Amino acid sequence: MKKFKFKQVLATGTVLAAGIALTACSGAKQNGGGSNKKSSASVALITDIAGVDDHSFNQSGWEGMVAYGKFQGLKRGTNGYQYFESSSASDFTPNINQAVAAGYKTIFGVGYSLKGAIASAAKKHTDKNFVIIDDVIKGQKNVASANFKSQDASYMAGVVAARTTKTNVVGFIGGVHGDIVDLFDAGFAKGVQDTAKKMGKKITILNQYVGSFTAADKEKSIAKAMFAKKADVIFHASGSAGQGLFSEAKSVNEGLAANSSKKVWVIGVDSDQSNLGKYKSKDGKKSNLCLTSVMTGVNVAVKDIATKAAKGKFPGGKQLVYGLKHNGVYLTRGYVADSVWKQAQTARSQILAGKISVPSHPSK
Repeated sequence: MKKFKFKQVLATGTVLAAGIALTACSGAKQNGGGSNKKSSASVALITDIAGVDDHSFNQSGWEGMVAYGKFQGLKRGTNGYQYFESSSASDFTPNINQAVAAGYKTIFGVGYSLKGAIASAAKKHTDKNFVIIDDVIKGQKNVASANFKSQDASYMAGVVAARTTKTNVVGFIGGVHGDIVDLFDAGFAKGVQDTAKKMGKKITILNQYVGSFTAADKEKSIAKAMFAKKADVIFHASGSAGQGLFSEAKSVNEGLAANSSKKVWVIGVDSDQSNLGKYKSKDGKKSNLCLTSVMTGVNVAVKDIATKAAKGKFPGGKQLVYGLKHNGVYLTRGYVADSVWKQAQTARSQILAGKISVPSHPSK
């Protein structure tokens, strides 16, 4: 994987989000500005139904594409880079077709829900490069698959949660059951369990699924019930539905003093979600409830694969897996206590050294 300073990409997130907010209508209607000469280096991103400014997978992918464009000296628009936003699954194929018709050479589908549409388009347009993010398409030479060892970073989040909780009750909220969300669920549970054992404590893990990646209201209700059961740290892997968790956590914390021992925390997912954690406490102080975020380096994968394609080295037919080693997954520093952060980094080193084996599916 091509190395670059990952933190510099993340630092642009706030600016990018502001830009996205101003332009996040249908990607098909956006032709961008300026002309580009490197059509072979052109890239397009097809979002899933959560949209490009989902504070999660899609936004991270777009940030990676913007970073790639800057790296290549490309502008947004024809022969450069662009996104096509999907509001429903029925938009996937039309958006891909528009990206193909517009001449984009390498087309990324963000999320496993685009697997079928990407696979079908790749068969019809063998002169184009296609990438599926977070799933695997086998047997097609013009398709690359990008996946992440999210269980490893989730294990670290479990370490943080176990060493942060004051109630000895933590929670996990998943979006939809499946192999991908299993990575987060399994890694987090194992991290909590191993750490509790080391500390000689019994920590209860509340676990529930929304059944959706967009139903924020339902997640808010689930979070309310978990907080009522004394959970004070909740990790979510539920896409934009997770905004319901943040909303409920704010409701709890806004009724407390900033330094209250009853403060609740949220662990974000896929991108740095600290911007969702901002709130004002009962005593009028600005605070943040996003303890840390489990980063899924969609931006790393997008920039890496796009760069390979621009060099004529598109990894078609291959599955690329991004993990802790090159910050394909990791934790943000967030508001984790120094002593706890040290323990999380020790766990990272042990995982990389093969001393800790993290499961990819939850134990039954």
